[in-house]
Amino acid sequence: MDYTKYDKPEVGRGCTFGVNEAGEPVAKEARGCFRLHEEPWLGNYPDNFPTDIFEVRFKNTRRSFYQNVNNLPLAVGDIVAVEASPGHDIGIISLTGDMVARQMKRLGFNPQNGEFKKIYRKARPYDIEKWQEAIALEHETMIRSRQIAADMGLDMKIGDVEYQGDKIKAIFYYIADGRVDFRELIKVFAEQFHIRIEMKQIGARQEAGRIGGIGACGRELCCASWVSSFSSVTTGAARVQDLSLNPLKLAGQCSKLKCCLTYEYDVYADARRSMPRLREPLQAIDGEYFLVKSDILAHTMTFSTSKDSMSNLVTIPVSRVREILAVNRNGGKVDSILGADYEPTVEEPTYRTEEDSITRFDKAKKRKKRKNRNNRGDKGGDNHNKQGDNKSNNEEQKA
Repeated sequence: MDYTKYDKPEVGRGCTFGVNEAGEPVAKEARGCFRLHEEPWLGNYPDNFPTDIFEVRFKNTRRSFYQNVNNLPLAVGDIVAVEASPGHDIGIISLTGDMVARQMKRLGFNPQNGEFKKIYRKARPYDIEKWQEAIALEHETMIRSRQIAADMGLDMKIGDVEYQGDKIKAIFYYIADGRVDFRELIKVFAEQFHIRIEMKQIGARQEAGRIGGIGACGRELCCASWVSSFSSVTTGAARVQDLSLNPLKLAGQCSKLKCCLTYEYDVYADARRSMPRLREPLQAIDGEYFLVKSDILAHTMTFSTSKDSMSNLVTIPVSRVREILAVNRNGGKVDSILGADYEPTVEEPTYRTEEDSITRFDKAKKRKKRKNRNNRGDKGGDNHNKQGDNKSNNEEQKA
């Protein structure tokens, strides 16, 4: 099949539309341009368990599993017509072979009534043409549905609209803090758009995944690129990792705690178990040492000779702290907190916060401008004084 160069991309579904030499509408997969993009790392390995179950993806993050009842020769990227309720839908094959079983196990997917929905056929030009018409209606329908919901005074936000491939049904994804009685809303939508209506409530994280965006790390949002199941994130994950409890830094674009707070939580939790808990200061002959901070990953602890200030800081490894605790529990004191074989570690100054690394040049510029203004003022004053001295000298000469 030959495609023209006038391909129209559809990012939500990861495909491009065009026209072939016969003038028929066609579509092809666009790799890397859709939500939950996957890489076929195991694609070169043979399938150990041939299966007729395929994963089919639709708009953004919606995916499901279908059975190839007609034994069609399908591969990743093929556009197919699948069973829907009612009618049929158009999707793209995303996984085949052994990876489908792994994906179902990871997601905990169970088919309805023990049966999978069916794959009817590969999409024909007529199917693709109607699919394009349905996609073209989605944005306008979403804007109009938001206006209708606002006029009816419903406390909800419609974040996305997805038309079925045959254009007889649409899914309205909405966000709401509580329960919403949208029975009247469905009637108005059906009269307004002349389609079957399905309302699906999603959370703030799911909305961010469907819309997409760029995170603070500079990469695409995890919920839009690969995260398919969300786990609860609490401030305890930030406390374990010694992060500042600043809501502006810990919250993502969905206004919830960032999902990436849980990525390294287990590593920090395991490392923290090996750190001794200190309820009293360490006792040494030269004084008492109070715990200031702990570096979990480096397995070091920093102590100060003052309880209320950061003075005379000494950093020692955890093993040395355990030795001192053993001596203190027996009622003794160590000669020195460092010991004979330990030397204090000097911390090199580093930029520990984002503000230091981002705005340090801006502060320097502001100070430079102020200095220039002061210098200008001093120069003006000096010139004024010089003019006054010249005038006084001339008056004395005339006298």
